Amino acid sequence: MTDSSGLIFVSHAGHDGQWAEWVAWHLREAGYEIELDLWHWRTGEDFVKKMNEALERASAVVALFSPQYFAPGRYTEEEWTAALAGRDRFVPLVVEPLEVGQLPAILRPRIRRELHDLEEATALEAMLEAVRGREIPTTSPSFPGKAGKGSRGGKRTGSSAHQGLQPRFPSDLHDPSVWDVRQRGRNPHFTGRDEIIEKVRGGLLGERRSAVRVLHGPGGVGKTQLALEYAHRFAGQYDLVWWIDAEQVEQVPTRYAELAARVDVAKPDAGAEINAKYALEYLRTTERWLIVLDNAEDPRLLRSWLPDGPGHVLITARDPAWKKVVPDLALGVFSRAESLAYLNRQLPTLKDPTPNALADALGDLPLALAHAAGALNEGTPPSHYLQLLRTNTAELLSDGEIYDYPVSVAATVTIAADRLDADRPEAAALLRLTAFLGPEPIPTKWLVEAREALTSMPGDPHDIRWPRNALQPLAQYGLAVVGPEAFQVHRLTQAVVRHVTADRAGGPMHDVAALLAAVDPGDTELPETWPEWASLTQHLTATLDAMIDRAELRPTLLKAATYLIRNAQSKAAHSLAGTLHETWKTSLGEDDLDTLRAAHLVAVALNEMGRHEESLPLIEDLLERRRRLLGEEHADTLSSTHDLGIATGGLGRWAEAYSILRDVAARRESALGPDHVDALRSISSCGYAMVQVGHLAEAHQVLTDVLARYGQALNEDHPTALDASSYLGSVLSHLGRHVEALHVHTEVLARRRRLLGDRHEDTLGSATSLARTLIDTGQYAQAEQLLRSTRIRFREFLGTDHRLYPSVTRALAEALALQGKTHDAQRLRASLKQKRSPKKRPR
Repeated sequence: MTDSSGLIFVSHAGHDGQWAEWVAWHLREAGYEIELDLWHWRTGEDFVKKMNEALERASAVVALFSPQYFAPGRYTEEEWTAALAGRDRFVPLVVEPLEVGQLPAILRPRIRRELHDLEEATALEAMLEAVRGREIPTTSPSFPGKAGKGSRGGKRTGSSAHQGLQPRFPSDLHDPSVWDVRQRGRNPHFTGRDEIIEKVRGGLLGERRSAVRVLHGPGGVGKTQLALEYAHRFAGQYDLVWWIDAEQVEQVPTRYAELAARVDVAKPDAGAEINAKYALEYLRTTERWLIVLDNAEDPRLLRSWLPDGPGHVLITARDPAWKKVVPDLALGVFSRAESLAYLNRQLPTLKDPTPNALADALGDLPLALAHAAGALNEGTPPSHYLQLLRTNTAELLSDGEIYDYPVSVAATVTIAADRLDADRPEAAALLRLTAFLGPEPIPTKWLVEAREALTSMPGDPHDIRWPRNALQPLAQYGLAVVGPEAFQVHRLTQAVVRHVTADRAGGPMHDVAALLAAVDPGDTELPETWPEWASLTQHLTATLDAMIDRAELRPTLLKAATYLIRNAQSKAAHSLAGTLHETWKTSLGEDDLDTLRAAHLVAVALNEMGRHEESLPLIEDLLERRRRLLGEEHADTLSSTHDLGIATGGLGRWAEAYSILRDVAARRESALGPDHVDALRSISSCGYAMVQVGHLAEAHQVLTDVLARYGQALNEDHPTALDASSYLGSVLSHLGRHVEALHVHTEVLARRRRLLGDRHEDTLGSATSLARTLIDTGQYAQAEQLLRSTRIRFREFLGTDHRLYPSVTRALAEALALQGKTHDAQRLRASLKQKRSPKKRPR
């Protein structure tokens, strides 16, 4: 039996918020301490953290079972699993019928109470009995043959509940007496958004008077549909629900006047403005009402029309300026899971991977997904629709009608863009420019850095309001999501704007090139520059067809490919560098220096992927050209010589590789200086080659010396310095100095995790090296644990075809075998299917 001294956590799916409120209220009335997310958790708090804390504190969990509660991937799966594992009292209450097989096997033996088909009084009694347990009667039970009605009388007393109004029992018996949502029925296709609806409900319940929330976001994300779903889902909690189309401000008083007439407070001879005031006065003194102001544009004009009183106001708007007036919730596109759920619901015969391809091409925009579902249901083949999205985006999205939406996807953009052209030309020009960039976020500082070079941008380039004076209108009209550090234009908005811009003379392509050329994230060798390089590279590749032959962008494109190599994105680097090389061979010539630099990056990417048979002939041809054009001691020629040593070693010809790397290391020191990063890289690679030819003592000395030079010239955390440290750890292992090797590999792994993250190829390589050293020191269980987690990360982030995956698998098999887990070890070895694991190689 659960007494009232401990905390009860009410666990529910977002769809069942009304049930959760009703249960929590009555448990509070019965004297229990309650934790309910809708009441106690604030917007912006860490949901997972709050849930875990609640589960730790709770002495009992009341779980509200419904089909939504057990939907795949919902957070409530973790909730009930933790609840079962952590406490004696787990109280399941079924609030909606479950389908056969929907209840997880672990919960099927649990006794549960069904509430969904009961009258409120009976449901309340059943709920309280389930929580506190049945009691043995102290008087004789009634004779079973005599029926007794028995009803609960009077209002329950107890500790004051969280809210001033008692939540109503979820049923169809409490429909609002005043209901007008402008002939909008509940959308039968509404999908997902439970978390945001929960936040809306929690926010409105968190204030005792004048509770207001605004949903703001770009066009097409489903703001109106979400407000409509909220109104229908929680209709039973209100006596009055009134919808106001607020886009035309002058119509707002008219709708309030209609409300005044509906509730019998209007004066027949008074005008709309006066009767609207009567409606606001009525709301000020009345409880249980919901006013929806849909598509509210200018908060300055509408602020005076926000009702005051013990009810709720829900606003939908494109303009984020509303958040300066009332608490806000930003609404974005669907999550990918929501997109797939919507498409699978609308198009159940659609086969993988088509739903994911559609969601990706449409950028998870709900309105666009609705368009796609309509077109496919009317007979458009999925492959043809996807092809049209690539080639005729604007025309495709201009066609077709969408349920309960007044205009097409394309029209939502063109209407807003036309208004920008008329009212805010600098914002319109910026929109046209960004339409030709990628759909990823664009750092706002780029606009500042490039402003003087943007010749198509109207206005004073030294205006201190830039770029705010251009970005704010984009946000206001729902054409971009704007933050303090970056802004983003949806890919479909870009496509429609590009289509319109194509008809204009000139166009923004010069400014696109100027913007990208003005950005300089810094040295591609340094991990701290990689986030900005990642952003820049996304936009460079998105505009590559148009930008590839612009001379001012060639250095930036080459640096982008270098960044991809340094960040272990070798396939992407190979693709970009290969495109640059093939294009520039034709436009610039095979011996042009930039063409050769692109060829060099192709070779380096091939080496990084372990494809040395392919890289070697390319390197030999490139080296011959550079020797002829630049001379033996030019930095580019020395780079190709270094690459030749790497490729030769990768093919197992280590004696030859050692000779090449030793020579190029000395020449780089002479030509570039002893502390130049490329000289130190060649020395480190030479040290690794010494290990392979058996010169262990010499290798140890060379690598120890080069690490000291790294510390003086660069720093010990430079990526190439960490490469050298990793090579030193290998030398120590070969020398049998396993404890020292363990210390070195532990340090390198810690630094790489901090600098590069857990997913980087070098970090995973360090984890594998450390695990092998753990095996060498007899710490088999620790090695197994590290190798298991490393192997999982390889699978998830780099793939099982990565050149190092067989190596980590073999190491795990060895750790298992040394612990006597022979069967598991054999299974792992068999899974490799005789794949050859390449040796670790220098760079």
